[in-house]
Amino acid sequence: MAALKKAGCRLNHIEGSHYILVKDGSDVHLSVPVHKGKDLGIGLLKKLIAGSGLTNDEYIELFYKK
Repeated sequence: MAALKKAGCRLNHIEGSHYILVKDGSDVHLSVPVHKGKDLGIGLLKKLIAGSGLTNDEYIELFYKK
């Protein structure tokens, strides 16, 4: 989720165990499930990356950027 925040997504609100992120300057809403001790599945991660408007390479760069 940190990489998505670096890409301009902000937490809009929380619905149960899902964080709803909004991309700055657009109407894009991303629903990120947050379950203690569980990682996101690769398919969902790819959909979140695509939904945020990032390429896989851009996401990886943001993910490892400190």
